[in-house]
Amino acid sequence: MRKFLLFIVTLTVVTVLSACGTDDNVLRVGMDLQYPPFETVDEDNNPEGISVDIARAFGEYLGREVEIVNTDFGSIIPALNSGEIDIAIASMSITEEREQSVDFSNPYFYFKIISLLNKDYADDNGLTPDSTIQDVLAIDETNFVGLATQVSSTIPQSYGKEVTESTDLGTAIESVAQGTSDILLMSANPVVNGYNANPNSTMILWDPFVSSPIGMAVAEGNSELLEQANAFIATFDDDGGLYETLANDWDAILLETLGRYGLEFYINE
Repeated sequence: MRKFLLFIVTLTVVTVLSACGTDDNVLRVGMDLQYPPFETVDEDNNPEGISVDIARAFGEYLGREVEIVNTDFGSIIPALNSGEIDIAIASMSITEEREQSVDFSNPYFYFKIISLLNKDYADDNGLTPDSTIQDVLAIDETNFVGLATQVSSTIPQSYGKEVTESTDLGTAIESVAQGTSDILLMSANPVVNGYNANPNSTMILWDPFVSSPIGMAVAEGNSELLEQANAFIATFDDDGGLYETLANDWDAILLETLGRYGLEFYINE
């Protein structure tokens, strides 16, 4: 009898400990916390940013506690497939290649690929910040610079343009500033940062080459969480919804970062 009671007590303890180690009410959200103002940390190394706010709002929507799991961007999809995280809210573009490995929600943002131009090149060709990509593509002699296998190279190559491949972003920006190259295509933050570092020798052309849809990602077959994510995203544009809240909280920072647009730049396709 004593052995039987001991067995029951031991079984109970093991069960309790197991339950503590796998709290189903915790939503583990993966993102790479080195891309402000979307995914970053504050001065105390706590997660903060637009994506962090979205993740926490999703947890509130589901009635679940949220754990932000700082994950290198290249490891996010493997982490989803291995079960280390439940969902990625990580400014991840929806692509055909990624859709072979994970399931994406409906888009909730659109990231624009814009251009950093050498100022002399722009002036010589009558280009302004409000010119179009068609104006650029109509110029016969344009020296594009880009990073290997990234959109900065693949987009101009898709138009039949030759691209000088650079080893890193800093070198590519410097080549545009110095006039060795005429144009670099990147997302808004790197382009604006490049301009801010070289305001007298560069110019931003805001018309996007590509508007890339951004979605949440879950492991293939996790239809329940995917449906919940889509239902949550459908509320963003409601009166008093998350778009409005995020704009109130982040527009000033985005305007400081971009110098021209707030959250609307990322909402509208």
